[in-house]
Amino acid sequence: MGDYVRWGILGAANFAKNHMGPAIHAGRGGALTALATSKPEKAEPFAAFAPGLRVHDSYDALLADPEIDAVYIPLPNALHVEWSRKAAEAGKHVLCEKPIAMQAEEIDDLVAVRQKTGKLIAEAWMVAHHPQFAKARELLQAGEIGDLLRVDSTHSFYNDDMQNIRNQADVGGGAMRDIGVYAFGSIRLITGQEPGEILAAQIDWQNGVDASAHVMAQFPGFLYTGRVSTRAALWQEIVLHGTKAVMRLPVPFNVQVFGEARVEVHGPGLETRTWRWPAENHYVLQVEAFNRAVKGEADYPLPLEFCRGTQEFIDRIFAAAPQG
Repeated sequence: MGDYVRWGILGAANFAKNHMGPAIHAGRGGALTALATSKPEKAEPFAAFAPGLRVHDSYDALLADPEIDAVYIPLPNALHVEWSRKAAEAGKHVLCEKPIAMQAEEIDDLVAVRQKTGKLIAEAWMVAHHPQFAKARELLQAGEIGDLLRVDSTHSFYNDDMQNIRNQADVGGGAMRDIGVYAFGSIRLITGQEPGEILAAQIDWQNGVDASAHVMAQFPGFLYTGRVSTRAALWQEIVLHGTKAVMRLPVPFNVQVFGEARVEVHGPGLETRTWRWPAENHYVLQVEAFNRAVKGEADYPLPLEFCRGTQEFIDRIFAAAPQG
């Protein structure tokens, strides 16, 4: 491996081309060196920012490449566990797109593979690496908003393209698996608490996938309401309501796309304090954290065990809602 982590990508997905590929190549401690795609023309945009890129014509061929240390997996959701396992067993560290599994129990299998192979297996949940979440946790723990009473989160966009994998049940589409990881998992990240009783759950099923979901759950110290939708206007927000003040994250998930990352504290009284991060790229921060962990310089801050907790929450919401 030397002084840097040599990365390969399984598939030329648009998200890999536009976001994670450039982040992998830009992140300190690593470089994008290979791509697997059966269509060579799809490799051209990757080679534009990663000169010298090697192109393999199959996923298996890339996994057999001895000059690859880690792989990024942007495949459809239903393939994540299979190829994460194959990659780790082939001797590669793995960063797999969210959700890394379709059910919480599947993550137990990946934990076992991680233990057996000694390879890092992680879910690509970039928001956990953005400093706005560390700041929100710090302010909450310092009592800046008083006792936490209520938390609300929303993540939505409109997509009714039936050819899009997000709207296809057989590959793991649906709003909760696509963006519920953000809206529901981020609450666990900020508060450090786990959901207790699910008080209400409603899912709007369309063409076999959950196009929208709304949940109300009791956490040990607060009441939570959350909603995700792929059939609603573009919006995202997290609000934490305390006895002294209200904390708001107006751009918690798609930083620099939906807007500028900020943490706002409204109160006590009518005062407002704001912390801003105009330039941080959470995809690059995620890659750099992964590189440090692979090189043994630091523990990876988002282990599979945390991701399992979010997936279990999503599984419980599915189970609690009337079936479509």
